Amino acid sequence: MRAVADTNTVVSAFLWGGAPADVLTAAREQRLTLITSATLIAELEDVFAREKFAERIARIGSTVADLLVGYRALAQIVRVTSMAPVSRDPDDDHVLACALAADAGLIVTRDRDLLTLDPFRDIRILSAREALTLIVEPRG
Repeated sequence: MRAVADTNTVVSAFLWGGAPADVLTAAREQRLTLITSATLIAELEDVFAREKFAERIARIGSTVADLLVGYRALAQIVRVTSMAPVSRDPDDDHVLACALAADAGLIVTRDRDLLTLDPFRDIRILSAREALTLIVEPRG
């Protein structure tokens, strides 16, 4: 399954764990292919660089640069073309456009504006916990 993790999911995964981290673990275990874009990476860098996260990043023994390198290594980057606005938030439209460009079947997010669009053009939009129920275990 190909999936786009919204920035809020990636931040939660790296800084707090829980179900968002389990989504990233599924990607590491090749049970899921994470897709991102240059725009989403730039947004992630901006969010990680916020002062309110500095102490948490230090507490987990990491840096913004390390977190970004780790995510870039985990996710495939696709080129995104613009699309007509769908959501109230232009950042949300980019998540949708990324999923379309990647032929993804899933967007993982906590963003209520995105969650209310589920499904969007046959793309499921789910919380991390809900998404984990769709991720298939590797066959042994």
